Amino acid sequence: MVGRHLYRPAYRVRVAGMERVPRTGPVVLVANHSTMIEPQLLFGLVPRRSVFLVKDEMFGAVAGPWLRRIGQVPVTRGAADRTALTTATGVLSAGGLVGVFPEGTRGAGEVASAHHGAAWLVRNSGAVVQPVVVRGTLRPPELPRRRLRPAVDVVAGEPFTLEVGRGRSGLAEATEHIRAALADLVSRVDAARHSDREEKQ
Repeated sequence: MVGRHLYRPAYRVRVAGMERVPRTGPVVLVANHSTMIEPQLLFGLVPRRSVFLVKDEMFGAVAGPWLRRIGQVPVTRGAADRTALTTATGVLSAGGLVGVFPEGTRGAGEVASAHHGAAWLVRNSGAVVQPVVVRGTLRPPELPRRRLRPAVDVVAGEPFTLEVGRGRSGLAEATEHIRAALADLVSRVDAARHSDREEKQ
């Protein structure tokens, strides 16, 4: 897998559950977000062509031409970017996979909150929701600044279908369903990582 080899010098990338990702049909992949590494890892590890919603600032940077060449979609953060959502809906209508970071920005990656974009895409495309969690890219504050090839876990959970009701209340309810499913997967991955560390001590 491209993502695993790309970051091999810096991380020990451990991948689980990617066989769960539907190989065909519209899929909205939702993932947590802690660093700039997650989008690149997921793009390289997801076992089918993927289109991610990427903050529009990145398209004005050095990576801009490359992002356009591989078909990624610029999105304006902090606003309901209808152009980006319409473009992503077109990808889904053609049976594609669109990746979304519901938190909207980088943070602890625990998915304490989520925006409505993923639920909106599901409502307008009938796509399956595929949760994926990445843990280990963010350096814990109590550890030294440099870590020697820390373990990074990329775990795909079970895909699920979601009925999104009408209006903002329907979006809000579906968004909470997506947020809770992703946060639960984060908790389970964190628990497994903690258990693994304890066994090695």
